[in-house]
Amino acid sequence: MTFPEFFAENWTDVLDHTVAHAVLVLQSLGLAVLIGVPVSVLTYRTGAPRAAVLGVAGLLLTIPSYALFGLLITPLGLGSAPSVVALTLYALLPVVRNTIVGLRELDPAVIESAHAMGMGRMRVLVTIELPLAWPVLLTGLRVATQLLLGIAAIAAAVNGPGLGNLILDGLATAGTPFAVYLTIEGVAGIVLLAVLFDALYAIVNRFTTPGRLGA
Repeated sequence: MTFPEFFAENWTDVLDHTVAHAVLVLQSLGLAVLIGVPVSVLTYRTGAPRAAVLGVAGLLLTIPSYALFGLLITPLGLGSAPSVVALTLYALLPVVRNTIVGLRELDPAVIESAHAMGMGRMRVLVTIELPLAWPVLLTGLRVATQLLLGIAAIAAAVNGPGLGNLILDGLATAGTPFAVYLTIEGVAGIVLLAVLFDALYAIVNRFTTPGRLGA
């Protein structure tokens, strides 16, 4: 049986794993944003807290993926829970770093002018700082997404969802006629998702970046 014939027989299974993989990545990225952006906003002006946050986020990213997934089995069990938590931790560094960089690179004169107009701290943050920092933050989300798409394959090791299950099945049945086909399907699915997400980020950047609207 050729690969096209094999794929024609189980494409629905590949599609299910692909959707599950994308959902897993989006859930984890969403949690990273909910945690990372507020922490960045609270610490970007201060030296020691900012360095501590970046240091912790950087340290988390250095933990080998198999080790982190394995450590989370004891408190969270198998399945989606340890997968989401692990991927969220891995996504924190690009989200936090780019949010902090984006906020710190803003022209102080713009912020001072807003305060001079009577705008409060929260209003300045929401209407001035975050919108101006958005392009840099979006780049962080783009990097985090590409990072998670690859690492999410390891979720299969803890019975998590996604295309890693196809890769794991292929590796577990090495030597059988269809082992390579399964692995190719899993890898190709991740590559396809990476291309689609990157294109989506390019579109979002095109229509949401200040100075490009209406261009």
